Amino acid sequence: MLVDTHCHLQDDKLIDNIDEVVNSALNNDVKIMIVNGYDTKSNISAISLSKTYGPIYAAVGYHPTEQDDVDIEYLESVINLDKVVAIGEIGLDYYYTKDNREQQIEKFVKQLDFAVKYNKPVIIHNRNATDDMYHILKKYKGKIRGIIHCFSGSIETANMFIELGFLLGIGGVITFKKSNLSEVIKNISLSNIVLETDSPYLTPEPYRKYLNEPKYVAQVAKYLSNLYDTDTVSSVTTKNALELFGISKY
Repeated sequence: MLVDTHCHLQDDKLIDNIDEVVNSALNNDVKIMIVNGYDTKSNISAISLSKTYGPIYAAVGYHPTEQDDVDIEYLESVINLDKVVAIGEIGLDYYYTKDNREQQIEKFVKQLDFAVKYNKPVIIHNRNATDDMYHILKKYKGKIRGIIHCFSGSIETANMFIELGFLLGIGGVITFKKSNLSEVIKNISLSNIVLETDSPYLTPEPYRKYLNEPKYVAQVAKYLSNLYDTDTVSSVTTKNALELFGISKY
């Protein structure tokens, strides 16, 4: 059994074929899919999908580059729904600009505080913002757990986040020919890793010409099995994800 801890099945590129997407995932042993929101519309859609499809769970949050402000009243209204399992996708993104740094940090901290209040894990987006990200999360050490989504940093950065209690989300990037992520991850214990796709983006090799889907978690697991020379990737990463999200029925 496999878990896709980060996908966007509400995306226009996938939603029209959602039945096929879900069935293809199940046929590839992907039994749990965490659909991440990033603004109000996508949060509503993620929850709707979780109510319609048994294998789908929702994470709700406000992405740093989206224009929607954090709607705490909305989050309060949905946080205790059975299949809302995390706050995400939240974080910091300085790739395009740092001019709104303070606003991003305020938005991020507000959602971290909300996650602490409701004892929910967080799914973290970190792009070109590692220093700020680390210093902020350090203040929450012991209070919050979660996933560093689409991790692609150094071994030093990996260990920094692991020491704070975070898991590393590994997806298709590790299979890319120009990526050196495998050199980092092979030195990290599987106990600190979960699998993801970020569908419909970042499709793993050798399927990069296609839209990404949760079914391709199996390709990431296969790659890691070869990297670690073990057949325990599925069982260990699935255990990590289910424990983090508190999912016991599937």
